Amino acid sequence: MTPIEGRPRTRAVRLGPRSLAALCLVSAVGVAGFGWPLFADPTSQVAAHAQDAPWLFAGLLVLLVAVVTATISESGLGPKAVAMLGVLAATGAALRPIGAGTAGIEPMFFLMVLSGRVLGPGFGFVLGSVTMFSSALLTGGVGPWLPFQMLAMGWFTMGAGLLPGPDRVRGRGELALLAAYGFCAAFAYGTVMNLAGWPFMGALASNVAFDPHADVTANLARFLAYCLATSLGWDLGRAVVTVVLTLALGAPLLKALRRATRRAAFETPVTFEPR
Repeated sequence: MTPIEGRPRTRAVRLGPRSLAALCLVSAVGVAGFGWPLFADPTSQVAAHAQDAPWLFAGLLVLLVAVVTATISESGLGPKAVAMLGVLAATGAALRPIGAGTAGIEPMFFLMVLSGRVLGPGFGFVLGSVTMFSSALLTGGVGPWLPFQMLAMGWFTMGAGLLPGPDRVRGRGELALLAAYGFCAAFAYGTVMNLAGWPFMGALASNVAFDPHADVTANLARFLAYCLATSLGWDLGRAVVTVVLTLALGAPLLKALRRATRRAAFETPVTFEPR
């Protein structure tokens, strides 16, 4: 809001020390979960760890609770904030089936960009993860890939909350910034998700398959070839849809989200007056 309107501008929820520590911890677990095959010993049984996803999922749920708890305790957020998180997660989950099976038409991504922008990185990470979990229940997409999808979507939404604040970028410039971020992050999401399954696809052609005996540089070259050959079209579609929806619907949705967070008193702790 502008000073003329007499209302404070809605700001994203700031990260405190405990929130930052929880996010760093869950991100470190995620990086290890995605990238460990590249650095594993050639004699290790990489394929034997393809069934470790349930353990990663259980650990991720605990860490998500830690992020939420730390953010609430440090920011003074109340039940309304958590309720809004649930509403946005349900909305994003409902949007995902619209483009299921269609090359890159995934409207939930643009909602995650706008929500992360308004809610901030901490709640943004939790929103992205919970939305992906909810959508998997709706679409029957529960499997060993789910915890990796939750992590990747959490990072995707968190990144929008780390962009320069609305005090520095606003109006059309803010929409252009969010659209550019959505375009790049859509490719990043697809690339990270490719990394989750690529080491275990031994039946692929030898020039793009993971080679446990090759060095990191050689495997990264194979991985790049794999991404170009298998997911470039899908990632491009996702990126374009995210840009188009952000530019077309971003302004009214940002306004609505900021009005909702202001009414939920995101930055005002709940107090009780004595009778």
